[in-house]
Order: sequence, then C-alpha cells, then structure tokens
Amino acid sequence: MARNLMNFNPFNELARFDPFQRFDDLFGDARFSPALREMTGEPRIRMDVTESDHAYTVKADMPGVKKEDIKIEIDGNQVTISAETKRESEERDGESVVRSERYVGQQYRSFTLASQINDAEVTAKYQDGVLELVLPKQSRGTGRKVTVS
Repeated sequence: MARNLMNFNPFNELARFDPFQRFDDLFGDARFSPALREMTGEPRIRMDVTESDHAYTVKADMPGVKKEDIKIEIDGNQVTISAETKRESEERDGESVVRSERYVGQQYRSFTLASQINDAEVTAKYQDGVLELVLPKQSRGTGRKVTVS
C-alpha cells in the first residue's frame, strides 16, 4: 500500500495571506482595490558590512534617494543611516488621469559595531544609488553627524 507523505509547514497559510481579500469582498470590483495591491511598502536599505584591521566598510543600496536626503549619525560604535524617500506615479488614459499615487516616507537602518568608530575620519560617498561608508576604528569616540559628498 503506497502512502503519500507531505511535510507540514504551519507558515504556508501565512505566506498565502492576502490582507485585501476581505476588502475586495466588501467592495466587489471597486476600481481602487487593484491600485492598493500594487502599492509597495517603505523601501528597505540593504547593506553589506566588511571589516579590516583598521576600518569597517558599509555599502548600502539606496536607489532613488538624493544624496542631500541622506543623513548619517555616528555615536561611539552605533551607526544610523536614514533617508527621506519620495515616489510619484501617474497612469493616464489619453488626457485623463486614471490614477495618481504618491509615497513620502523615511527609511533608516541602525546597527552597532564591535569597535568604536573614529568619527573624525569617517568618509561617505553616494554614487549610482549606493552609499559607501568607511568607518575607521578607534578605542573611543564622540558622536557627530557626517555630510555625504
């Protein structure tokens, strides 16, 4: 007698969860419900952190962000990267606007490193949507804000 065994994963139901399903049931074929599905949440800053004997190097993907909107704060061994994000989209049908969406928000990442940072020698570059920070190590430091070049 052959048996078909299946692995049970309790998170499968959560993976298929559609938060707008009940909303669609309530309003049927409302014109704006597909627009809500296409909206994405706040973008996330993805980072790579490498360490050498003398410094940490951080590469953070921040596409679509202006360098003037990036703020970096260093306090001892804690680093915070933040940026204001703005996004607009408009869908037209001929001369009529069918849908217009705007997103304005703040994104940030904060992390703690094993060594104190020499904040007087930190460098920051932003090019092609990638922020590169070089964070030299020191035994102790004071907090300061860094200007992105």
